[in-house]
Amino acid sequence: MQPSQHDSGLTTPKATDLLRLYPIGGSLFTSPRRTVLTLGRHATLAHGPADTLAQRAAQLLRQAQAEGLVQPILLGAVPFNAQAPAHLFIPESTVQGRGAGETALPTQAESNSLRDISSEALPHPDRYRDNVAQALSQIGEGGLDKVVLSRSIKVDANIAVPTLLQRLANRNPSGYTFAIDLPETDGERRTLVGASPELLLSRRGRQVVSHPLAGSIPRSSDPLEDARRAEQLFGSAKDRHEHQLVVDAVVAALGPYCNAVHVPSGPSLVSTPSMWHLATEIRGDLADGECSALELALALHPTPAVCGHPTAAARSFIETVEGFDRGFFTGLVGWCDASGDGEWAVTIRCAEVGEHTATLYAGAGIVAGSEPHLELAETSAKLRTMLSAMALESVLEGAA
Repeated sequence: MQPSQHDSGLTTPKATDLLRLYPIGGSLFTSPRRTVLTLGRHATLAHGPADTLAQRAAQLLRQAQAEGLVQPILLGAVPFNAQAPAHLFIPESTVQGRGAGETALPTQAESNSLRDISSEALPHPDRYRDNVAQALSQIGEGGLDKVVLSRSIKVDANIAVPTLLQRLANRNPSGYTFAIDLPETDGERRTLVGASPELLLSRRGRQVVSHPLAGSIPRSSDPLEDARRAEQLFGSAKDRHEHQLVVDAVVAALGPYCNAVHVPSGPSLVSTPSMWHLATEIRGDLADGECSALELALALHPTPAVCGHPTAAARSFIETVEGFDRGFFTGLVGWCDASGDGEWAVTIRCAEVGEHTATLYAGAGIVAGSEPHLELAETSAKLRTMLSAMALESVLEGAA
């Protein structure tokens, strides 16, 4: 791998090339705009106060430049709980290439040999429905407007991360596919792998973009039913209310940093292979060119799309009833360079993959009018993104 090769002219690698080159122990982030493939560690950001994270990251990038690293970038992930340690580092070597766009990858044969593997769901589906019912009670009493409740499934299986990455990128090339090498736990190598459909924040010069998703419905394999569901979602007052809570929060968070924030008059529909989502692309004109993509992303995090509204009450409810530690799920994943440009996606449709196990995550936004069984079905549909890419969809039979 060559150090710090950037996207210039005809020599710029394609996303497909870099996906094929991805090695175990490396890290990769690909978006419609750019693909970043890295190896090794030049420096790792030490844990410190959450409110100085962006400043400490910028200082680490400046230090890397002073040490002679050409055009360094910072890559990694920030957890849902901003007080927990982030995993951000400057790679020893980096290759940057074109974005994934609509480029299809060769389809790899999917194995059915792991059909009867063991799995553990936290919380159990019955408990999850109870959690949703508790949330609806809190909403009815006026303590919450929205809260996002999640599930996790741990499977015992040997997952080939390179193959998983290629399948994820092939299924949704317009999304944000990533594999971040994590610190070992109990001697086991771990990788944060996913294909997020949601851009938290990108910065390019003084132009910033956030593309929140909120309000969802599972897709159908029948074209007529699929179109009906999309129309149902687009016209749903409940889902539009859920979506507007997120849009308002993003606009409010970006406002202090921007001379102007541009918001469409209403949401649009965005699809992934498994879900329809309401989406709004929000654009801003930065007032201060020194404000980095990471600083802006942290100002937005966590949005009501992954936590709820009001934020403090929703976070407290999640910690009390959800039943597991989200870790990096519903945090942010991406990169930032020394100029402040970068891309940070919301860490959803993801799994933490070890050498012999994998833990998958999915959540759903709960607002007035939500129904426990439908929210459970939504989380199952979202889990299917990763499980189908692992050829493990049968796991849902006992956890839906």
